[in-house]
Amino acid sequence: MDLSDRQTRIVSLFRQHGEMSVDALAEHFGVATQTIRRDVNTLCDANVLRRYHGGARLLTPGPNQPYEVRRVRNLEGKIRIGLAAADRIPDGATVLLGIGTTPEQVAVALVHRKRLTVITNNLRAALVLAANPEHRVIVPGGELRSPNPEILGDEANRLFRAYRADIGVYSVGGIDDDGALLDYDRQEAASREALREASRYRILVADTYKFTRKPNVRGGQLDEQDLVITDAPLPAPLCDRVQQTPEIQVV
Repeated sequence: MDLSDRQTRIVSLFRQHGEMSVDALAEHFGVATQTIRRDVNTLCDANVLRRYHGGARLLTPGPNQPYEVRRVRNLEGKIRIGLAAADRIPDGATVLLGIGTTPEQVAVALVHRKRLTVITNNLRAALVLAANPEHRVIVPGGELRSPNPEILGDEANRLFRAYRADIGVYSVGGIDDDGALLDYDRQEAASREALREASRYRILVADTYKFTRKPNVRGGQLDEQDLVITDAPLPAPLCDRVQQTPEIQVV
């Protein structure tokens, strides 16, 4: 889902207040109640807010949506992000690639590169890259976290830490207004941190939806990345916090 600037600011207000009336939102933004009601309906349809008579409240974080649902949500934005990330990766590089649907699109964009060594616990990405016999694709042992096509846990983290990769590419469950990176469980956060620490250059790929979801497991900060690639401008609270690092690329 692509959010307008006002919708992103509405989400930030709900993060502060929990719930608000349509009238209060209309007064805050200086627009008609019908305009705000359309914004609220969009956010409710995206499972960010829940309606009640005269207003709405912020939904508390629940389990992440199924992989196949996330895979097609904002697919065009994820494809653009994948292409932009691939442009930063030269032939012959060693790449650590994390879990998630946006890293899968990075893998799709890398298929026709030459002689990559890719270490990944993202099995969809591994199968995509294996279509090119020039690539060397390495996956960890361990238990498949069904129904997600990924392997998490100590074995995967040890595999990441056994390398010093040229580039690490990974996503996140959500990004808070203070720049905290958020995930749905501790294994996801630990996997991303192991990957990031083993990479010389670190790329966070995050579509606009990541700025509306607020899982409750914290693992790192936005300014610890070298590059963030996204498909929409950062929400206003984050813009105020991003100074010299990281580089932000909007595609």
